[in-house]
Amino acid sequence: MHSGTCTNKIAKVKKGAPACTGNKGVSASTLPASFNVKPSAVVLPKVTPAPRSDEAVPSSFALPGPCSMDVSPSKSDGNSVSMDETMSSCDSFKSPEVEYIDNNDVPAIDSINRKTFSNLYISDHAETTGIACKREVLVELEAEDKIADLDNSLMDPQLCATIACDIYKHLRASEVKKRPSTDFMEKTQKDINPSMRAILIDWLVEVAEEYRLVPDTLYLTVNYIDRYLSGNPMNRQRLQLLGVACMMIASKYEEICAPQVEEFCYITDNTYFKEEVLQMESDVLNYLKFEMTAPTTKCFLRRFVRAAQGANEGISMHLECLANYLAELSLLEYSMLCYAPSLVAASAIFLANFILLPSKRPWNATLQHYTLYQPSDLRDCVKDLHRLCCNSQSSSLPAIREKYSQHKYKHVAKKYCPPTIPSEYQT
Repeated sequence: MHSGTCTNKIAKVKKGAPACTGNKGVSASTLPASFNVKPSAVVLPKVTPAPRSDEAVPSSFALPGPCSMDVSPSKSDGNSVSMDETMSSCDSFKSPEVEYIDNNDVPAIDSINRKTFSNLYISDHAETTGIACKREVLVELEAEDKIADLDNSLMDPQLCATIACDIYKHLRASEVKKRPSTDFMEKTQKDINPSMRAILIDWLVEVAEEYRLVPDTLYLTVNYIDRYLSGNPMNRQRLQLLGVACMMIASKYEEICAPQVEEFCYITDNTYFKEEVLQMESDVLNYLKFEMTAPTTKCFLRRFVRAAQGANEGISMHLECLANYLAELSLLEYSMLCYAPSLVAASAIFLANFILLPSKRPWNATLQHYTLYQPSDLRDCVKDLHRLCCNSQSSSLPAIREKYSQHKYKHVAKKYCPPTIPSEYQT
């Protein structure tokens, strides 16, 4: 594919009313004609969703959010349940029969906490490897550089304070198993190239934004695309089909109100039939062996942003939006696949801190403690992210830049990025 074709701009077309997303206008986009199955069709990905019926979302693939976490080993003992076995993990957990209590009822809360620790076999004396989970012992490296405790909010169930360390320890171990190949363009693909991949992902960013999909859906979509391309040669006319099929799978996994298959056909200007999208969905699921839980950069960003906000409470929203912007820029770049998701997340925090406060060291003891990365470990990844950030203003793929130029994202895409990073910050 010629480079001229790969850099065609996204064209805005008509607007419509998206289903299940309020009354927000939705735009449509075009991709290069070489992506089309129909040679005569130039407009492919129309982001205008079709009106949605009240029918249930197709159930060819659906996983319950809370119960689908990939936390068990391939082999289980007598007291645990493996995701590789026939029993569903949802069936192995029973809801406790307790009454709803007021937060001020301290004795009752303490009782429930004790039962929780007992049922989960949490020991105060368990040995830890890697990141320390004991809140009672916070290492003080220097007089003014203490490690903040991120897991002291025991009253907020969404923070999972009692098991947060175990969750992220598992994510760090499993991110290696769910990563795509880093050289599939050279070894597996003959008809597509990194530019075509970038164009597809840029369009998917726009689709995700207009349908108001959660960020995890976009990250999972890209993960599924790359993992499938790692072992399956793809014709360029079917690359967009792969993209919408992977986004449909990710939507069923993450979204409360996932777009229906007819809508994914419609946003491609009906370039593909419903049967083709469903067949591609089946092909992807079977190739990935239904292993749809994958740690992504977004998973780690949530934890790392909290670690970074300890000393920067005043600019927390800007920091979070800027780190998300830098992380999404990495999705477009094929060469960034060589970095683990946790490393990209940590590097995005490093660079975001530097852009917001260039005169202050962007890394501290708390970040090092919770990310398990030192500044020297981030050097190469930070350098690549910095290059992407500096070049984003002149990029021919505008979806991410336009997305983060909005007020709700604090206009972080318009922030000035210093041309160089002091070397002493990365030692």
